[in-house]
Amino acid sequence: MPLHPQVEAFRKKRVALNLAPNSQVSPEQARENSRVWRAAIPADQESVGEITDRTIPGPAGDLPIRIYRPTTQGPHPLVMLFHGGGWLIGDLDHEDPSSRRMCNQVDAVVVSVDYRLAPETRFPGAPEDCYAATVWAVEHADELGVDASNVAVTGTSAGGNLTAVVAQMARDRGGPNIKHQVLFCPVIDYDFDRPSYQEHGDSFALTQDSMRYFWEQYLGPGVEANGHNPYASPIRAESLAGLPQTTIITAEFDPLIDEAHDYAGALKSAGVDVVYTRYDGMAHAFNELIGIFDAARVAVDEACTRIRTSFGSD
Repeated sequence: MPLHPQVEAFRKKRVALNLAPNSQVSPEQARENSRVWRAAIPADQESVGEITDRTIPGPAGDLPIRIYRPTTQGPHPLVMLFHGGGWLIGDLDHEDPSSRRMCNQVDAVVVSVDYRLAPETRFPGAPEDCYAATVWAVEHADELGVDASNVAVTGTSAGGNLTAVVAQMARDRGGPNIKHQVLFCPVIDYDFDRPSYQEHGDSFALTQDSMRYFWEQYLGPGVEANGHNPYASPIRAESLAGLPQTTIITAEFDPLIDEAHDYAGALKSAGVDVVYTRYDGMAHAFNELIGIFDAARVAVDEACTRIRTSFGSD
């Protein structure tokens, strides 16, 4: 099917802002451009019980996080959220709409992590930050008012990559125990040869040139060698056995759709419980734009239902 009419309308609004492609500007300008278009085309921000910004100890100093609490009495499950943006763009506001939605729909405390960005901090700084934040949250379960036996991790695009990597780190390092991972439009493999890169590599939402640029900034001078590291390309892990229940949500018009589909198949072959859903007519990272795309709310709610089920809440 063609782009959904809501996506096409959004595309026209983005184009009208006349912002240069990420691959053609400095990291600082790319970050500013992201803030500009998100302010110009705002998504919905539903109310939650409480939102708190703070810092916690990270691998290289203070690590900012944002804590979303539901209106209900706890203890609550814990959802760790890692924003997207090619490991180079994004902050605690980047995925605020979906953080709020997940807080309410899962009835969970959501901890969003403002991990260090490339190129100032290259691989593996971002996944180490996200893993450290997850460990901290579990170790401070009483302070956060969470049930540390019910933990999920989630993220979009590069955040989906970090989600998959944190799940592998937790398995490889003996914890924390993660029950569910949700990967929205994830980056899974340092490889540009899959057909979807050719079919959708000029998408307004994410281009092949931008992905190449993001990988180069993230992996640095050792881009080829680092790209084969499973903590950069999670599909390249020696084994995918023992990973948590997984929900993978993709968009039809996304250069990353093939690698996400391949990861779902690889996880299933390793015995992992996986649900894979493609949203037709949608573009990369559509799920972040609640209130702009009807499918965004549907996709986030699908993920929340899966998380609740893994927690035994449904």
